[in-house]
Amino acid sequence: MKILTRELKISTSSRFQLIDITESVEKIVEESGVRNGLVLVFAPHATASIVLNEHESGLMEDMIQKLVEFTEPGSSKWRHNAIDDNAHAHLGSAFFGQERVLPVVDGRVVRGTWQNIFLVEMDGPRRSRSVIVTVMGE
Repeated sequence: MKILTRELKISTSSRFQLIDITESVEKIVEESGVRNGLVLVFAPHATASIVLNEHESGLMEDMIQKLVEFTEPGSSKWRHNAIDDNAHAHLGSAFFGQERVLPVVDGRVVRGTWQNIFLVEMDGPRRSRSVIVTVMGE
């Protein structure tokens, strides 16, 4: 079995932001030489997530709007805000998840026609976010 792990370094510029990392993940899969297996995309952060969805500007704005509505940044009801004022980002990360696992078939990441891979920033801007990409298979 082949295993390749790479780290993507990403800079974010907004408190909430969607960064399309599809092309970078696909390049790592190609570099791995894995023909059939899995790719794990993981954000080792308590205030960011990995999601799959369409890269369309209106939808991306809608997703951020819904994240803001759902997580309620600055809400006085979040006890963690007394420490860091980022309870919303921790909650969003916990509910949306820091990882996605996708199949690799014939050397390509399998994803739906309208599915791209995004890092979701919920506590930005940040100079450096990491995304760990591990490809495993034959």
